[in-house]
Amino acid sequence: MGTHTHRARRRRRLVDYPRLGRRGLRRWIPSWRQWLGSLGLVLFSLTCLFALVYASVDIPDENAAAQREANVYYWADGTQMVSTGDVNRQNVRLSEIPDAVENAVIAAENDTFYSDSGVSPKGLARAAVNMVRGQETQGGSTITQQYVKNTYLSQDQTVTRKVKEFVIALKVDRKKSKREILQGYLNTSWFGRGAYGIEAAAHAYYGIPARQLNPSQGAALAALLKGAEQYDPSVSAVNHRRSEARWKWILDRQVKAGLMKPEVRGKFTTYPEPHKESRTTSLGGQTGYLVDVANKYIKQHTSLTDKDLARGGYKIHTTFEKDKVRRLKGAVERVLDRDIDPKKRQADKGVQVGAASVRPADGAIVALYGGADATKHFTNNADTSGVPVGSAFKPFVLASALENGLRMPAGRGTRWQSASAGSFYGDDGLLLESSAPTIAGPTKGSPTTGPDATHPTLRQALAKGGNATYVRLGKDVGWERVRRTAVAAGLLEGSMARLERTFPIGTSTPSAIRMAGAYSTFVNRGLRHDPYSVTKVVKNDETVDGLARPGARRALDPDVADEAAEAMRGVGASSVGRPVVAGRTGDQDRLRSAWFTATTGQLSTAVTMFRTSPGEPQLLPMSGVGGAKSQHGNVFPVRIWRDYVKG
Repeated sequence: MGTHTHRARRRRRLVDYPRLGRRGLRRWIPSWRQWLGSLGLVLFSLTCLFALVYASVDIPDENAAAQREANVYYWADGTQMVSTGDVNRQNVRLSEIPDAVENAVIAAENDTFYSDSGVSPKGLARAAVNMVRGQETQGGSTITQQYVKNTYLSQDQTVTRKVKEFVIALKVDRKKSKREILQGYLNTSWFGRGAYGIEAAAHAYYGIPARQLNPSQGAALAALLKGAEQYDPSVSAVNHRRSEARWKWILDRQVKAGLMKPEVRGKFTTYPEPHKESRTTSLGGQTGYLVDVANKYIKQHTSLTDKDLARGGYKIHTTFEKDKVRRLKGAVERVLDRDIDPKKRQADKGVQVGAASVRPADGAIVALYGGADATKHFTNNADTSGVPVGSAFKPFVLASALENGLRMPAGRGTRWQSASAGSFYGDDGLLLESSAPTIAGPTKGSPTTGPDATHPTLRQALAKGGNATYVRLGKDVGWERVRRTAVAAGLLEGSMARLERTFPIGTSTPSAIRMAGAYSTFVNRGLRHDPYSVTKVVKNDETVDGLARPGARRALDPDVADEAAEAMRGVGASSVGRPVVAGRTGDQDRLRSAWFTATTGQLSTAVTMFRTSPGEPQLLPMSGVGGAKSQHGNVFPVRIWRDYVKG
């Protein structure tokens, strides 16, 4: 009876534990069946849990940070000028990245990348063991997992985030090709020096695009993926030793993994020293002004808006020439440092300079000076409209007179009297024509007075004052005609002043860029090229429409342009001692600015100087700027130009 009851109880137990019929320690040791069953139960539970998590975790949308790119601006020679935006990233296709750079990254981070399933428990274990041994390690996460972390998740080191990373990596590996994943990883990884992605890193460390990296440089950049704050060699001597050691290890590992031939490895024995850290994201100095002009041009000639540009990802190729920008900046700074002293003279306070150089052959803006620093002085002095141009406007009056001829005043007859640069005004106020263009004698039968100080020729009045002459000439030609000629030559309609008595002597306010461009029309025999600053804008390998180089337009008759240019060469000779087409404000100008514009066959440059004061809307007087002998500051734009072209 007792035995039967004991057996019945035994049958009713689902788990024979503690084990019946055993004594001592054996009673508490599970049987092999119990061990196997427990393991199976755990595995089944984990499988169910994983299936539940796998089903509940979807591939999320990309992080906003992972989508943001910088806009990159390039000099005319194709080198990078600046990268702008919250995130310094420029995405590139994998085809633009050398195979050697890809191999260096794979060897350093995940040598089973092309064969694994996107996750690597073995890699995690290996990383842990090597860490304990103090050896160099690959990352514990696969490249796919790191890509997922960069693109879809936060950088938080939590269990929840790691689980999501694991699951999403499996799904991404099934959804995307390995090359898509590697491309995404190389474009989103942090390399230090403000650089996200291999393209930004190549510029930050070696000043070149990623496509130009050699295997040695690629290995040095791959070392940074382990932790840029510890492997940027410029930070400290310790960092340098650490970086160089990992660089060697990565090259050797490529050989071991079959990603590099030993003979190729043998070529790289010297560590490729990166450049000293120089952030290319600063808009200080002249860079901000250059970007400002480029952005304005883009918005004027394409459908892109400020909002579009703010999203980033554009590669913007400009016409700016690095050496000329530096030379112009140096010329301005040398003249200001030498001749302008705000501590010594009250009149020197608030002095501003703007300048621009345009290539006459096609209108390309090759250099400009917008102010001392774009992050401190926000107005671009090279592109501002608000500074009266003074006597530098007279060539447009002369060209208009040459183009249109002059009708005799009412009561003086009805015949046309043609104008030339040798013409002058007689005692009766009529425009007369000289017997020869370069010898300003009166025509036969006309009054014999002149040319003299009271009655200068148009050429003389252009070179040495003669405001009264050009006031009268402008009135006789017609202010509207003069304005049409100036606008046709390249000045903007919106910068033209009111049509009144002083209009012909420069009350209009064109920018330095427009003045340089308009003066080019004279040396181009009347052909006008509008200034342009951007040659190409590319995003995602697609070129933005609307940026074809502006074509030439006929603005002046060739003979008119030639005669005006010849007359203007006298201004250049008297100002700078060399044959150039030039115009400047003169001693007779009482406007609050000083200008000098000079044009050769290769370069047209306009320089302006004026004074401002915070909170004061009007320009300050130029009297006394630079001392009593500065001719209202007129000598300084000439000096800047001379220093610039000598360079």
